[in-house]
Amino acid sequence: MMSEASLKPRSVYRLLPSMGEFRLLMLEGSSLRKVIRWLRTDSPEDLPTVLNAEWGGDPKDRKGEFPSGYPGAPVMSRRIADLLRDDLLAAGSFFPVHIADSEADEYVLYTVEQVIDCVDLRRSSKPKKGNGEIKKAVFRTDALPADLPAFRVPEFRGGVYWNGWAVDRLTELLGSDLEARLVWSEDPSHTPHPNPWGF
Repeated sequence: MMSEASLKPRSVYRLLPSMGEFRLLMLEGSSLRKVIRWLRTDSPEDLPTVLNAEWGGDPKDRKGEFPSGYPGAPVMSRRIADLLRDDLLAAGSFFPVHIADSEADEYVLYTVEQVIDCVDLRRSSKPKKGNGEIKKAVFRTDALPADLPAFRVPEFRGGVYWNGWAVDRLTELLGSDLEARLVWSEDPSHTPHPNPWGF
């Protein structure tokens, strides 16, 4: 948990699959639209309960365990979700992802429900019109939810931010399958990624 790393400088990341030789998972169109609608409204009625997806890439490659790069819809293997369940449920919920020709509940969508007002708007770049994406985010340390594994912010509801201690735990399990882009750090010697939400 976060207390194990409480002496380290706090940091925030965007997570996505690394560019390795494994297959990526694509949410089916109507399922992705459901997720996007929920991210915008945060209404319980819009919360997706069942999603459909399909594998992309070479069928000979292995399936990734963090196989979706959509910024607001982290998908992970059931194995990872079970190993980190207690920590991850503090910020959201799991919903099954139905994949054609795959075992039931092999992968889950992690819906991050905690929306925290913690961005320093004076020191951050202006949110993009349309989706609210913040290219350079600076967080107020007094408001940063350091005890949560992940969170969203009101200005950019469509992106999931991950706290450093949760990224450390995921990296231990996923290794080079996971790309962690630094968004912000208390340590001024750490340089944030120039385009954390890009591909």
